Amino acid sequence: MSNSLLHYTVSGAGPALVFLHGFCESQEVWTDFVTPLANQFRIITLDLPGHGRSPIPDDFTMEAQARQVHQTLQALHVEKCLLVGHSMGGYVSLAFAEKYPELLRGLCLFHSSALPDTPEKRENRDKTADFVRKHGVDKFMDSFVAPLFAAGNREANQAAIEKMQAIGKATPPESIVGCLQAMRDRADRTEVLKNAAYPVLFLAGKEDLAVPLEATLQQCHLPENCMTYFLGQVGHMGMFERTAPTRQALLKFAELLPS
Repeated sequence: MSNSLLHYTVSGAGPALVFLHGFCESQEVWTDFVTPLANQFRIITLDLPGHGRSPIPDDFTMEAQARQVHQTLQALHVEKCLLVGHSMGGYVSLAFAEKYPELLRGLCLFHSSALPDTPEKRENRDKTADFVRKHGVDKFMDSFVAPLFAAGNREANQAAIEKMQAIGKATPPESIVGCLQAMRDRADRTEVLKNAAYPVLFLAGKEDLAVPLEATLQQCHLPENCMTYFLGQVGHMGMFERTAPTRQALLKFAELLPS
């Protein structure tokens, strides 16, 4: 595997489902979620650049990350896929969809958005990058993960929170700062949704503080063919907070896609 390719795991057989994780995560966040799906699909989970076991890139922009996803899928001989992107993985998925729409059977924005950062969010990205530079990754991760879960779910998901903290603490600081800057500067990709010739699924947590419900409502009507599944009592981490209903919503969508 050349350095231009991302680290990946493949299981199952059938139509390809490709999963992209979010900021300060790795493909490990999908492990339990995707296992039953391998009965019907070829499951591909990737470590995005600078995360997990993928090398640190020179360029963290969403476009550059999408190119590396494309190179990796080409090496795996994936002709068409359902691309599932969680949070920052959704931003990469949209950049991929903009550049390689012919490769998509469908697109799932899993607690993600095509909208650009607001001025307040851009300022917060810069403050977070400064915090990481000054105080380090471990201190950042100690406070970053728990608020991604709905308040009522944190105690029951303590093991998942600790797993995500461990994954995040293994992420190099240059990857964290690079991705914060890339997310801050990413383009508005609502036109990608408007022009989508493939079905789109939004999975949205009603208590998501990172991608508020209002943001999903602003854009879920844009694709010509779209399904939206709102998860009650869920924050930003539906794969952990309500695993079975979230998986079932994705499965139903995947089964409806044209071959």
